[in-house]
Amino acid sequence: MSTNDDTAYDIEFFWDPVCPFAWITSRWVEDVAAQTGMRVDWRFISLRLLNKDKDYATEFPPAYEHGHTAGLRFLRVAAAVRSELGRDPMAALVTAYGESYWDADHADRHDVHAALSSPAHAHAVLRAAGVDERFAEALDDTSWDAALDAETQLALERTGRDVGTPIITFNRADGTALSFFGPVISRIPSPDDAVPLWEAVTALASFPGFAEMKRSLREVPQLRITGAIGDEPAFEDWTGGHRRGHLASDRAEPES
Repeated sequence: MSTNDDTAYDIEFFWDPVCPFAWITSRWVEDVAAQTGMRVDWRFISLRLLNKDKDYATEFPPAYEHGHTAGLRFLRVAAAVRSELGRDPMAALVTAYGESYWDADHADRHDVHAALSSPAHAHAVLRAAGVDERFAEALDDTSWDAALDAETQLALERTGRDVGTPIITFNRADGTALSFFGPVISRIPSPDDAVPLWEAVTALASFPGFAEMKRSLREVPQLRITGAIGDEPAFEDWTGGHRRGHLASDRAEPES
């Protein structure tokens, strides 16, 4: 198990702040932890570092490079906080960053995205989390990148490389640990559904031969900033980590 000051963690959650699915899953895990008393170690995975060898211009939709870079910038801040203050402030940082972005009004989404991990945004997140705002100085401090890359690689070593975020390690009472990408969920489960879903997911993960359950057709993430919250959510098809049709190559006319 991961430890900090001899405190054991039941769950290790590898988090990139700009992944909508990591945010939704983190809210579910927070609820599960509150209901069960399990402890969560909020760890780091950087989508920007994970994709450092890819060509963003051709392999990702527009705005992904800005978003992934914004995630890396704030993870530097989080790494600086953890290095000096320990793991205790991490949950508040996860919550504060997510609320500042994913709970923003849909009408403001372009401005909010453009300002992600700017100094003003980082100061606001730190203030909301109750953490000293001086840590915003780490936004451009690339000396943190080696540690962030190492933690990203650790997560990938546990699951294999053909994954995204979130990655969760379940540290079981018998001393064994199980790691999986996901679950990728498009809405935050209700309090009544949270623990049964957790039990179902960990039961699947515990089966030695279980590797994957997936569908590309999924709900639009139920987030305020997407404007998609409703009783009858829209569905979209995903491929290669992005919505189908969002790359120029997706929209290209097939050769005759």
